[in-house]
Amino acid sequence: MFNLRKLPFDPKSNAVVSEETCSYHHGKHHQTYVTNLNNLIKGTEFENSGLYEIISKSSGGIFNNAAQVYNHDFYWDCIAKKSDMSDELKARLQKDLPNFKEEFLKSATTLFGSGWAWLVYSPKSDKLEIIQTSNAQTPVTVGLIPLLVVDVWEHAYYVDHRNARAAYLEKFYENINWDFVSAAYEWALKEGVNSVKYYIGELHAKGCGCGKGCGCH
Repeated sequence: MFNLRKLPFDPKSNAVVSEETCSYHHGKHHQTYVTNLNNLIKGTEFENSGLYEIISKSSGGIFNNAAQVYNHDFYWDCIAKKSDMSDELKARLQKDLPNFKEEFLKSATTLFGSGWAWLVYSPKSDKLEIIQTSNAQTPVTVGLIPLLVVDVWEHAYYVDHRNARAAYLEKFYENINWDFVSAAYEWALKEGVNSVKYYIGELHAKGCGCGKGCGCH
């Protein structure tokens, strides 16, 4: 059985989202994805699988809920605290995406409907990229390694900002946990997709022979 991860910050003092938003977004929306996933995999081939394996191999409702568990897990770490990016990541952004802030915020602002805006590392091209995913879609399924994500489903910002997505995004960008993003970049270069498996396994150790819940066996 999968469990809802604990928030990696105090919801009473987070600079991006209010305690009320956390109560709904984490306590209800994120929890619902976890609960739905546990119910949906009962009696299926995924009942004893790790979360990475489920995301990689499932479809329909099982995929949607599994991917949303992961997407939200990653989002919380991206806003856990305000911190500075590493010199290595800064240099890489200047090389691959010199107008990163403008392009990232544009991607998040213009995404139609519900979804996510991501900074990812592509092992195939050896470049950093900005991509959008709709609804529950996640870069993991197409071989891209997430480094940063912002949630632009309305439930992520409506309590605090009503329909002003742009105001939420500015606050998000001002308070990114670049320590986490920089570490994700470092591990992406070292381990490739295994860095994603390890991250998921650290939060959801289940159903994997290595004990990390990564679905690697």
